[in-house]
Amino acid sequence: MRAARLIRLVLLLQNRRAMTAAELAAELEVSRRTVVRDVAALSEAGVPVYADRGRAGGYRLIGGYRTRLTGLGRDEAEALFLSGVPTALRDLGLADAASAAELKVLAALDPHLGDARRGVAQRFHLDAPGWWQEPTAPGLLPRLADALWDDRRVTVRYRRRDATVARTLEPYGLVLKAGVWYLAARVAAPDAEPAGEGGGEASGEAAFRVYRVDRLVSVAVREERFGRAEDFELPAFWARRAAAFARSLLREEVVVRLTETGARRLRSVHSDRAAAAEALAAGERTERGGRNVVTVRLPVESLDVAFGELFALGPEVEVLAPDVLRERFAEAARRTAALYTDVRRAGP
Repeated sequence: MRAARLIRLVLLLQNRRAMTAAELAAELEVSRRTVVRDVAALSEAGVPVYADRGRAGGYRLIGGYRTRLTGLGRDEAEALFLSGVPTALRDLGLADAASAAELKVLAALDPHLGDARRGVAQRFHLDAPGWWQEPTAPGLLPRLADALWDDRRVTVRYRRRDATVARTLEPYGLVLKAGVWYLAARVAAPDAEPAGEGGGEASGEAAFRVYRVDRLVSVAVREERFGRAEDFELPAFWARRAAAFARSLLREEVVVRLTETGARRLRSVHSDRAAAAEALAAGERTERGGRNVVTVRLPVESLDVAFGELFALGPEVEVLAPDVLRERFAEAARRTAALYTDVRRAGP
């Protein structure tokens, strides 16, 4: 374990030139004290690691030192072959490049690691599209990907409600979510979008928008390049936007009383597991009819969606508010009970 960590430390400094102890600790998932000890061990072994003192200091390799410890182990080779999503590479027009890269990696591997690709393919398969939908790639996706690689602005026309809108965008990243491609982009001045699209003179992360690629009508790649914001991190940006979008769908609120069984099953039937967990954590726990129950205020997308989700809990949930939803459950319960009142009617 420590030997692998030391190699990673050297490779990090080789690729990034200089890093602080805090940055190395975060990357290696160890404490700063462990980083200091590891650097000392490398220095004793003859690796020229230099420490810059002061608040802006850090560690770097002296004199362009480069390690030759670049051979892949079996687990590293297997992880490399597992990292690609075949459908995503095909959609982006990179299937041939990925195949060529795999052949080069295989040619560079030690002979006893030649079965790594086959071993991974037999055990893991990544299928990105969701169920019950045809995995079709937007025709404009490869053009967007080319612009993204070169940091070139694009002028797009996309469908929004009943209108087609033109925008000049700075493409920052593409995300594949449940078979749907999304573009994360910054709106280029003077095309700052109006308030209805997220704010006019926005700055920082607020200046970025997310567009469904399959709603783009046209993409024209421009000649000029743009400077990328150095602090933009696509995975973190997407996680925040996805969470905010999911919460924005929860426009209604219902009050329900759940048994212990209902509380355990709520997260499995609600469309937002995190919202369900928060509601349960803030719920009021009491005893009713000899049973422990919890009363929660639950955010839902709509009363229709709430009915479909909560009805799956059967007698483990009681709707307290709003009245219109409670009456709907009462009517459904009466109709259900009527089906089973006369047991003699049971049968085909």
